Amino acid sequence: MKFPLVLFDLDGVLIHTEPAYTAFWAEIGREYFPENPDFAPAIKGHSLTDILHTYFNGADSKADEVVARLSAFQRQMDFPLIPGALEFVGQLRAQGVRTAVVTSSDRQKMEHLYEAIPSFPTLFDRIFTAEDAGRSKPAPDCYLRAAAAFGLEASACAVFEDSPSGLEAARRSGARVYGVATDLSPEEIRPLCDEVVEDFRLVHLD
Repeated sequence: MKFPLVLFDLDGVLIHTEPAYTAFWAEIGREYFPENPDFAPAIKGHSLTDILHTYFNGADSKADEVVARLSAFQRQMDFPLIPGALEFVGQLRAQGVRTAVVTSSDRQKMEHLYEAIPSFPTLFDRIFTAEDAGRSKPAPDCYLRAAAAFGLEASACAVFEDSPSGLEAARRSGARVYGVATDLSPEEIRPLCDEVVEDFRLVHLD
């Protein structure tokens, strides 16, 4: 692959947690925002801080309750891998390509992931979380900062993303954008990216 650095979103790209998160946030939406049936898809790809600020006034009692419920949910959730994703990461690294995770998840959630998959942090050169991002996706800050941490412009990098907000963030950064058709169909995701990935096992490094 011609890129010196490849950046991966996490949920929906490396781990298939989107259905579980969609169910969780749909329940939150039904309880707190019954007038908004699209609450769960609307917040997809956004950081928890951004969600709380936008929908729960940042730090009121409802926000505290949502944070506690999310933490409990993440402690017991599974982290199924996207087929072929980590193998693809390994192939990149074997060819000298640097790799990093750029996720809207916070460090607390990542600790739960590391408990479930202890080898996960060893597979990447860096893991950037919500605390590193600046503005939440769809702002491009997370990808701009990740590239800069390696001494690169984002335009020199490739990004693998799956959500509309994440794809917009990647595109606004100037990176080459690969849309992973996990929850969205290839037809839905194609206008949002440069190339569609339907199955990592079918991606060729050239």
